Amino acid sequence: MQKLYLIRANKKLSGGAEMYLAQLSAQLEKLKIDHAVLHSPLPKFLPAWLRVLLFDFMTCRKKEDKFYFSLDRISCPDIYRTDDGVHKIFLSIENKSKTNPLHRVYLILEEKAFRRAKKIIAISTMVKNNIIDVYGIDPSKIVVIYNGIELQEYNSRNAFPKLSKEFRIGQVQKIITFVGSGFKRKGVEEFLHIIARLKYDDFKAFIIGKEKKLSCYEDLARQLGLENKVVFTGPRKDVNDFYVISDIFLFPSHYDPFGNVILEAMQFSNAVITTRQCGAGEILDDVFVMDRPDDYSIATTIDGLLNDDHRLDEIKAKNRRTVKEFTIEKNVEETLKVIHEIIH
Repeated sequence: MQKLYLIRANKKLSGGAEMYLAQLSAQLEKLKIDHAVLHSPLPKFLPAWLRVLLFDFMTCRKKEDKFYFSLDRISCPDIYRTDDGVHKIFLSIENKSKTNPLHRVYLILEEKAFRRAKKIIAISTMVKNNIIDVYGIDPSKIVVIYNGIELQEYNSRNAFPKLSKEFRIGQVQKIITFVGSGFKRKGVEEFLHIIARLKYDDFKAFIIGKEKKLSCYEDLARQLGLENKVVFTGPRKDVNDFYVISDIFLFPSHYDPFGNVILEAMQFSNAVITTRQCGAGEILDDVFVMDRPDDYSIATTIDGLLNDDHRLDEIKAKNRRTVKEFTIEKNVEETLKVIHEIIH
């Protein structure tokens, strides 16, 4: 098999695409498939838009007959995997200015990547439809391959004693959790409005992640009377412990191409609720998928689960079973099929 070159400008394991790239590389190593990973060598003092343009220029200039599997917007991919979704959609949701040079560069390279790639891997049907709607790409060129995670055995015995001591969690208190950074797009404002509408009272909510404007969300929690219900933990290294003690994972995202946190929460037997704007919502029962982030009627569904332990346990167990269908091994197997189609 021809050597594969995996492309992602950012080397730091700071996002879903970078984590996926590391997992993909590890799986290819296990399968003894020859590959290399190409990151950007450009210094951070350069403007972001210039780094993106130069990385594209440098990468494509030395391509020759190399096979590029790109997780970044470049103008010369053989396969383009859309970890970042469709930037035009992202801009419309975030109300970002298209006059910003970085966004203009992204839009130019995004269109070139979609049009020039031999195959596009969309990480959800939502993203596939976005690509078709925005750029008019032939649907037959796009393959949907859902993300996968490494299923792991996790020693969960100490999770509750440790966290209950730190946060004074009651023995029978229900736990609702959110994990993610960049609170606006991930829907923390809506998360707070939803839990403020719950009639069930004996719960504690944890919001785990990094946010520059954290004080704004803390103020909103106080305005909604949630100061004794919600804990903003900031970034945590022990996120898995929170998944372990959690009953419901609520993720009212405005736009997420997939959202691996959904799989993570399911792996730790959480009932999971998200939106149609989150790709991973496609693997959930429809009753747990909100039409939009501010669909506050979902509070009734959550109340129903919190008041019915048997139903809640059923959903948690079902999610634990379902997530076993979404492994990184299965993802790599399906990805290699697409690669083989093009190489051979």
